[in-house]
Amino acid sequence: MHSHIAEAIKQPDLIRVQPDLFCLRFESMKVYSALGAVRHLMDSGTVQEGDTLIDSSSGIYAHALALACHRFGLRCHIVGSATVDQTLRVQLEILGATLEQVEPSRNLRLDQELRVRRISEILEDNPSYHWMRQYHDAIHYYGYREVAENLEREIPAGGITLVGGVGSGASTGALATYLAEAGRDVRAVGIQPFGSVTFGSEQVPDPDMIIAGIGSAIEFRNVRHELYDRIHWVNFECALSGSVELLRSTGIFAGLSAGAAYLTTLWERRGRSSRTYVFIAADTGHRYVQDAYVQHRRARDIEHLRPHEIASLDELKPPWSTASWRDVAPPTHGS
Repeated sequence: MHSHIAEAIKQPDLIRVQPDLFCLRFESMKVYSALGAVRHLMDSGTVQEGDTLIDSSSGIYAHALALACHRFGLRCHIVGSATVDQTLRVQLEILGATLEQVEPSRNLRLDQELRVRRISEILEDNPSYHWMRQYHDAIHYYGYREVAENLEREIPAGGITLVGGVGSGASTGALATYLAEAGRDVRAVGIQPFGSVTFGSEQVPDPDMIIAGIGSAIEFRNVRHELYDRIHWVNFECALSGSVELLRSTGIFAGLSAGAAYLTTLWERRGRSSRTYVFIAADTGHRYVQDAYVQHRRARDIEHLRPHEIASLDELKPPWSTASWRDVAPPTHGS
């Protein structure tokens, strides 16, 4: 029995898609991250009941932080992207969280810069607010230890290849870290949209990109680049095609990052049978219906999709590129 809905929502389902292929399917993945971070802040005395937490979000983190604040008796203020839809806006309002959205932008950098700038303005006027800094603070790793422990118990012995969106780094990065600490041979494969600075694709725009949560147009300081063995840069068309095929073949209705992860997992897994592959579905597909799933007839047969293997970031190009990150990483990122 759960004491709060957040504790129930955070639990993922591990679905065996094929004998060596699993989907780690969340209703809302960042609930784990938010609960773990807020619990740490409460236990350390950094915040206490009645305080206000503030952060920026393009969608699912807003819901996660609002639930965590509801769970621990805190106030919540979200500076949101224009992608925050009515369903989420209404939930935030009823939960007692306040939301302000920046002006719509087709440019990811402008959207994220506007949100961070607005947070700075709010903090000047309200210095007692605590900025959660989901893009920078390593406390967002803590909540995923329990997920990694469950994976360690349930996944067959042997090597694990973990595939998922990078985002702030506190999902794939945290899971890979904790699995490695448990003694597993783990390889992390990260998914990025074009236009993200985190893994060097900022000069390759994707005007249809609506998966801002897995990419960054500003530096995310809690991404640990050295954790990732391979990176796949996937555009909207490929992510949509992967999402449609994931639903068609498995019945799993998930977001675009899950479709991108499914697509790339199948590619990484081809001809290899010595490892177990786990791809992350970070959220359900409901918020992507109008902007993505209604276009399902334009989805391509993923059997005909192939990534462009690159030896340098200068070779990046849509719709899908991939590389060993250690081979292409700029010196400033380490390898």
